[in-house]
Amino acid sequence: MKIVEQIKQPIHEEMELFEQKFSDSMTSRVALLNKITHYIVNRKGKQMRPMFVFLVAKMVSDGKVNERTYRGASVIELIHTATLVHDDVVDDSDRRRGFFSINALWKNKIAVLVGDYLLSKGLLLSIDNGDFDLLKIISVAVREMSEGELLQIEKARRLDITEEIYYEIIRQKTATLIAACCSLGACAVNGTTDEVEKMRKFGELIGMAFQIKDDLFDYGTEKIGKPTGIDIKEQKMTLPLIYALNNSDTKEKAWLINSIKKHNKNNKRVKQVIAFVKEKGGLEYAVRKMIAYQQEALAILNTYPESPYKASLITMVNYVIERKK
Repeated sequence: MKIVEQIKQPIHEEMELFEQKFSDSMTSRVALLNKITHYIVNRKGKQMRPMFVFLVAKMVSDGKVNERTYRGASVIELIHTATLVHDDVVDDSDRRRGFFSINALWKNKIAVLVGDYLLSKGLLLSIDNGDFDLLKIISVAVREMSEGELLQIEKARRLDITEEIYYEIIRQKTATLIAACCSLGACAVNGTTDEVEKMRKFGELIGMAFQIKDDLFDYGTEKIGKPTGIDIKEQKMTLPLIYALNNSDTKEKAWLINSIKKHNKNNKRVKQVIAFVKEKGGLEYAVRKMIAYQQEALAILNTYPESPYKASLITMVNYVIERKK
């Protein structure tokens, strides 16, 4: 059985019902919009975010979910999809999960409007049902994601990212949405304030490990997810690169910064940078940090009694750092 199916096992029925509710939550009176949202629904990814919502909700409430849980999962997915549609416009990307992106098929103007529509649908789903606590969790996540992206752009121009700033960027950009899924799962089933915070922290730790794993793919030799050196070509400062920079002498540092600033499109130079980062121990350092986040996340789970939902979350945490793409 594929690992994602294994993780889904204890929430299989919830996920099937969720897919129906999620599809319904997108409907509109505009035919063009329905055509586009139908395209989005039929090209769904692994659906990790709603899975986190349901697994956490069931773990903290002895296996019970309610209508708020379904709404929370739908809102997270609506807003996450909106950010992906907007991201593809920002990155001028014509593919998403192996399919054409919305902007590739319907152009940027329509893609931006569709993203806005999905965002408003998510907000209204919460407001119409009085789920203001859930809406607050999600709204904070959206604010942080935007700030994280802008902080990364600002720092990439100057290449002056410290390890602390790097963690802040990935916490906001990636970890904050997974943290929102987990805290929302606990909040939807009326978990205590402490429980909601504990689950937020758990999600944040997984998100940090997830992003470091993504950074490591850039230095992979096998064909995993994306071609190697992409981050370097895009002048993104990732953890292995920051570590190599911090552990270089003045001459090496100058060469590395020059390579990223002026020769980032030169394949031969990019390969040299990858080799240099490996030689400096940048990959081993990043792996150690990723495992530290993973262990901290597992320690939080271990404060809960055994259940199929806890077992699935443990599998999920391990999958995050063992995945091949």
